[in-house]
Amino acid sequence: MQRKAYVPGVAALLAALLTGCTGGSGATGDATDSKPGDVGTTAVAARPGKYRTLPEPCRQLDKGTLDKMLPGIKGLPEGEQRDKAYEGAATVTYDTDRRVGCRWKDDGADATHRLLVDFERVVSYDNTVSDDTEAGQVFTSKRTEAHLPEPVSTGTTSPTPSHSPSAGTDENAGDDTEKEGKKTGGETSDDASSSPSDDSAPGAGLQPRALEGLADEAFLDDQLMASASAGGHRTVTVVFRTSNVIVTVEYEQQPGPAAKVPDSKEMQDRAQELARKLAGTLGG
Repeated sequence: MQRKAYVPGVAALLAALLTGCTGGSGATGDATDSKPGDVGTTAVAARPGKYRTLPEPCRQLDKGTLDKMLPGIKGLPEGEQRDKAYEGAATVTYDTDRRVGCRWKDDGADATHRLLVDFERVVSYDNTVSDDTEAGQVFTSKRTEAHLPEPVSTGTTSPTPSHSPSAGTDENAGDDTEKEGKKTGGETSDDASSSPSDDSAPGAGLQPRALEGLADEAFLDDQLMASASAGGHRTVTVVFRTSNVIVTVEYEQQPGPAAKVPDSKEMQDRAQELARKLAGTLGG
């Protein structure tokens, strides 16, 4: 009788232990082995970007556009030399699926022009971050690095006077100040920028700034650098983002020793016109 009572008890104990082990592995094993970065089966991966490929940059500009931006090309002898100038030169990249670019240059009698078009396709490696969001962050970094100035107010609000006119202040003093500001280009940016005496930074209306109505977001930078020539070296850059592709247009002009300062408005207009054409080509 003792042996019969003992055997069933051992069997029951073993069965209980086996059941406990099996239940434990099913309840806690998955939670212990799962990795913090794993995405569960119910998680939805962020949407991929609109663009999976990039265009051939050296084929994006027609001859009419190049003639306008690089007028020195038309002065080259017809044939291989001029054709090569129109073709441009592809920039060196290590992954053409992610980044491509093309450069053009002319050497005119009065100035040298350089043009760069760059396409960058941004891809997010985080399943929770979309390509568009990642591209937006890259664009924001580029805009921050450009150190764009704060927009200049075009309003007519004048500073608060230190004392009232009744205390003897000339009521026309504010008008004189405004007139003086216009003489220095503070309010009439277009006239100032197109004037032959424009040898400094662009006026208020032409300052580096965010651009409206171009792709998803865009900005323009305008820099005039001192150089060996009398005119200086001006570079106008337009950067815009459409979905997960960021496009950069960099337009430079290096005038000859006797040439005037490169016209800010003219260069900005040309760079923006090209940027809008490229955005249209991408469908942005």
